[in-house]
Amino acid sequence: MAVVSGGTTLIDNGALDSAVSSGSLVLLSTQTASSSANLSFTSGIDSTYDSYVFKFINIHPATDNVQLTVNFRDGGSNFDAIKTSTAFSVSHTESGGGDGLTYRTAWDLSQSTSDQIIAQEVGNGNDESANGYLHLFNPSSTTFVKHFIGLTSWYHVGDQSFQIYYAGYCNTTVAIDGVQFAMSSDNIDSGTIKMYGVK
Repeated sequence: MAVVSGGTTLIDNGALDSAVSSGSLVLLSTQTASSSANLSFTSGIDSTYDSYVFKFINIHPATDNVQLTVNFRDGGSNFDAIKTSTAFSVSHTESGGGDGLTYRTAWDLSQSTSDQIIAQEVGNGNDESANGYLHLFNPSSTTFVKHFIGLTSWYHVGDQSFQIYYAGYCNTTVAIDGVQFAMSSDNIDSGTIKMYGVK
């Protein structure tokens, strides 16, 4: 199929001109946890792509009832970018009760260098884990703050299905060049995180 304008073929047979964004994901890096203190992405986050997506798959904590967190590096060696964020969650128990929609004030950050919670009270049973994604926008900009949005689904220690929707921004005009995922206590026992560039 071709796209034609004024008698001129602009796109033909599915081949896009290099200047036209196709919106595809390009896998840049994969990290697999094995009793890991954290999973840190410290290379490949640059001006090559306008945004980056991190997909985390079956993140299983070593310790029961811990938080999965994320933080960002803005130059130096520490993951402590200043952030402002907001979050809400939905839940439902295996027994059919305890459902709810909750604004998570305790997960909000206000000009904070603390880790952003992206899953709360994750269980460490053999079949329990957290899954989701984080989308980081224009991390190399030296003009604008760096926005992020995400969604996590996990097995809560109370035998519940939980989802959190979170968003915010790193309040800096310095480029973000690293992203780190960790548990609030102990290690990430197992799981995989993939980093994609958005074409």
